[in-house]
Amino acid sequence: MDKTFTRRHVLQAIAAAAASCAVPAAFAQGGKPVRIVVGFTPGGAADVMTRIIAKGLAAELGTQVIVDNKPGADGIISAQEVMKAPADGTTILMGTNTAMVAVPALRPNPPYEPFKAFTPISSAGEFSMFLAVAPQLPAKTLSEFLDLVAANPGKYTSASSNSASELAMLQLLSTRGAKVVNARYKGDAQALTDLASGQISMMFSTGTLMPAFVKEGKAKALVTLLPRRSPLMPDVPTAAELGIGKLTITPWAGFFGPAGMPADVTEKLSAGLRAALARPDVREQLVGQGFSSYGMTPAEFSAFFHRQYDGFVATVRENNVKFD
Repeated sequence: MDKTFTRRHVLQAIAAAAASCAVPAAFAQGGKPVRIVVGFTPGGAADVMTRIIAKGLAAELGTQVIVDNKPGADGIISAQEVMKAPADGTTILMGTNTAMVAVPALRPNPPYEPFKAFTPISSAGEFSMFLAVAPQLPAKTLSEFLDLVAANPGKYTSASSNSASELAMLQLLSTRGAKVVNARYKGDAQALTDLASGQISMMFSTGTLMPAFVKEGKAKALVTLLPRRSPLMPDVPTAAELGIGKLTITPWAGFFGPAGMPADVTEKLSAGLRAALARPDVREQLVGQGFSSYGMTPAEFSAFFHRQYDGFVATVRENNVKFD
């Protein structure tokens, strides 16, 4: 699997590098910069990741690339900012599964229909996500953990700080019909602290904070949702390695333009982004942030986007999930 992934993305990178030669004239004309709108505050994981990619993209496009933070409302503010922008490639969105999947799938009256309001350009990659359990929990493997939870319905508590982590847990537990109590947190920091003390039993968390807790013995990491083992914690196996193929919810990020963006503009931006993501300096910095980066063509990203949305909606319906 790793060899196939590497070969495919190397070929994409070569194609992207060749295509990006035609990009500067399209986007540098008139001195107009490219603006990437981010729905998160400066200094967070998504913001840092975007700024790393933006530097690589600027080098590929030969023009200025500006990161514009529009945080709040689960990414709705940033999404609507781009949705209303001219479809000329000068304003694009760094969208995550929260704004692009959770918001339209969960809200009774969603503020936009993602497949009609936006043009998929390229994936950026996936945030690392690991299942962590309290050190006091008598389970050393994923199988032992699932057996324990399934045998004690309602006894254990799961923490979640976003829709992706909550639904990922539901998908995992549904493989054994296990039931837990869910506790919602505003962020991973407090949840991990409570996990370490045993106040909660389990959670899915990104690799920003969790590796330190695992290293200090304050948490046990049992599985990663990434398709490959993460260099942050290479001893943690993937779900596929453990024979669990049902897990489809992953925290991802990608780039979108407004609806109606011309195909040639979309492809040139996509090529620039794919080339930027293939740059060694960009990849190295993103790995250090616990982000698994890879680009996709617009068609590939559109197909991925639909799969993620369909998997999310199916999990919500199967588990009768309701969000406030």
